[in-house]
Amino acid sequence: MLVAFSIAPSGTGDASVGDAVAEAVRIVRASGLPNETSSMFTTIEGEWDEVMAVIKDCVDALAASAPRVSLVLKADIRPGYTGQLSAKVRRVEDALAGGNG
Repeated sequence: MLVAFSIAPSGTGDASVGDAVAEAVRIVRASGLPNETSSMFTTIEGEWDEVMAVIKDCVDALAASAPRVSLVLKADIRPGYTGQLSAKVRRVEDALAGGNG
């Protein structure tokens, strides 16, 4: 499965959330699961329990220093498929290169 998530603390009095987001990305990268970070989301690939455990670790880390945490999740649950973090993008790029669309 792929899970794209966005996480941010609130109620800290600090307008910038960059340091907190960086901490969440560190946790994701340390998990060893395939992942990528863009300007809006971090996407993780793996089995349900392992992906959700990493996201919970991110929430717990931010909650340790903020009274409130905002979390947005989007999941693509497709049993039996792996490597979709790059394969989905590759299919779109192939379609663009072929002029389909």
